[in-house]
This record gives sequence, C-alpha cells and structure tokens, in this order.
Amino acid sequence: MNTTLRTTAAALLFLASPFAGAQPEAAAPSPTPAATPVAQATSVAPKTTAGDAKESTPAKAKATPPLPLSRLIDSLSDGDTAQALEMIRSNYVRSATLDERAFNRATLQGLVERLGGGASIRPGAADAEIDSPFRSEILDERIGYVRFGSLTKGHLAEFDAALDNFAAKKIGSLILDLRATPASSDFELAAEVVKRFTAKGKMLFAVRRPSVKQERMYTSDRDPAFKGVSVTLVHRETAGAPEVIAAVLRSVDNALTIGQRTAGQAAEFVELPLHGGQRLRVAVAEVKLPKDLAIFPDGLKPDLPAEMSARDEAEALKTGLEKGVGGLVFETERVRLNEAALVAGTNPEIDAEEAAQRDEDRTEEKPQLYDSVLQRAVDLVTTLQIFGGKKP
Repeated sequence: MNTTLRTTAAALLFLASPFAGAQPEAAAPSPTPAATPVAQATSVAPKTTAGDAKESTPAKAKATPPLPLSRLIDSLSDGDTAQALEMIRSNYVRSATLDERAFNRATLQGLVERLGGGASIRPGAADAEIDSPFRSEILDERIGYVRFGSLTKGHLAEFDAALDNFAAKKIGSLILDLRATPASSDFELAAEVVKRFTAKGKMLFAVRRPSVKQERMYTSDRDPAFKGVSVTLVHRETAGAPEVIAAVLRSVDNALTIGQRTAGQAAEFVELPLHGGQRLRVAVAEVKLPKDLAIFPDGLKPDLPAEMSARDEAEALKTGLEKGVGGLVFETERVRLNEAALVAGTNPEIDAEEAAQRDEDRTEEKPQLYDSVLQRAVDLVTTLQIFGGKKP
C-alpha cells in the first residue's frame, strides 16, 4: 500500500473520529524562579489610588502531580533501597508480621507485577483451550472480511479458500479480524498467515532467547495470495501469535491496525511446576520484528484507536458469527415505494411503518447493535478505495 495514501486516509478518518476533538495535555508547570533581591533599599512601591480594587494577590502555583510509586522506587540508590526496607521492618506498627516469609512474598509479588505479562503464577490445572470458529464473507460486494478464530491448520486451509474466493471476485480490500483469536504461542502458524500477504524472501520476524546465541528466523518462502489493502482488528486480549500477525503485517505490509493496545505477550513461555502444585509461567524468548522492533511487553499500539465495551464487543462477535457482520456496520435499508405498488394501489412504506408501529406496541424494540471497531475499518477501507481511484 502506498505510504502517503495510508497516512492521508488515516488522518482523514482521525479527523472524523471522536478523538479529533480532544485537547492536548497541558504542559508541565515551569519551575518558579527564585525571588530577585531588592536592588535598592530606597525603592518606592507604587501608590494605590482610591479607585483601585483590592490589592492583587500572587497567583497560586500549580501543584506538581506526584510521581508514580514505581518511578519513585527506581530513583532510589541501592543504599536508600536497603535503608527503606530496614526502616519499614523496624518502624512499621505491625513489625512482627514483617518476617522473612512476608518479605519474600512481597518481593515475588512486586517482581511479577513489574514484569507484567512476562511472568505469572497459575493454578495447578492447565488452561483449557478455547475453540473459536472461522468465518469469512464479503461486505457490500467490495470488502473481504475474515474472522480467523483459533489459530489452527484447519482454519489456515479455510483462510486460503476465502482468499481464493476474494481473488475470483476481484476483492481488493481485506479486513482481518483477530479479536476472536485466542492467545497462542504457535509462531509457525502466525508466520504462515503473514506469508499470505508478503513478498517471497521477505524477513517476517525472529524469536530470540537472551542466553543462547541463536534465534529462529521466519522468512516468507512463497508468493503472496493477497496483494490488496489489508486492515487488522485487535483488542486488549489479543495476545501472543495473533498480535505478532498484526504487528508483522503493519511492519512488513503497511497494514493499518484498528482497536486497542494488545496484551504485550509476543513471547515464548515455559511453565515450570512448583512444589505446591501451582505453575510458574515465565517468558524465555521474545519476538523481534524487522529493525529489531519489539512488542513485548508493552503491546502493539493501534494506528487508529477504537474503543468498545467488552460486553458490546462480545455480543457483536457472537452476532457476527451467527448472522454475519454486514448488519453490524450497515443500517437495514428501509422499504421504498415501487412501480408494482403503484399499480396495485398500495404503499409499502406506509405498510412497513404501520407494521413497525404494531410491533413496537407489542414489545420494546432493541436498538440496532453496531460493531464500532469494524465500522471504523470499513470507513478506512472506503477512504482508501476512493483515494486509490477504486470504485467504493
């Protein structure tokens, strides 16, 4: 995709979005200068006339917001850190509770919290695998839509069939929805998905371990199956291999990403059993994109943010799977008067309005469900088609 076109379309959509009206953050207050000493002791203050109002009072300086606890702790020297720990142990009102066991547990908790998704303690039972179905369709006869679902070889075969169908119908735009793709560490399949969009011989990503001078490189070994405009949809729970797909498509294929920042778990994990039956899950290798870019542990920031409540999104994904996503982005076309109705002496517009009124009298009509993230993607693709000279 042309980079200038990509940037122009993104800017136009951003201006039309609710984020365009946001005001920039206020600049941090400048430090108050030190008082200037009086130049001469005989300096005369200006006189106040009878018509003057109350004496002016100096403006109050804006309070500087406190630093986050993590930054304050990071600012301490090793000596101050040790001193603070000892002071807590000696002066805390319940110092008897701060034994070695309490300190060790606090250390482990703080370390896990600081590592974010890099480490976690899990119950003894293994996490159940989630089976999320695949679905594809064509929106408005011009945009291909793919909900990949679980990252499996079976779904990859369905994906190939969908791409063949899009090519046969000359569909030049594709929305790849990864919001219903559960977390996965199958980077082999992630690479296979990306290969469908990238040129043969293109370096995709690498999985790198810090303690071993060796990394697994993933490079495209086939010709792309799709060469048009592509957009990926992600959300906060997009983790592991799915977020690698979105990140690599953006890095290598200039595909725009829409949604929320991803989970930041683009890493290879191992699970180590603890004596008590729990499991320690820790990242042992991370995914590196071309130019040594990483999305672990901060996640992938979308090009176009699009917020949607978890409840509405879950309902939209469920409805889209069962009934198709067209109704989640396009309003139902109203009934119009036609020639056959004129001949028959009827008016379908009035009939439909009366039927809707009768239905409303019997039951409260639910508002139409919209997928705002998908709608934003459709708007983006439409803009790209217009600026690219393609018929929308």
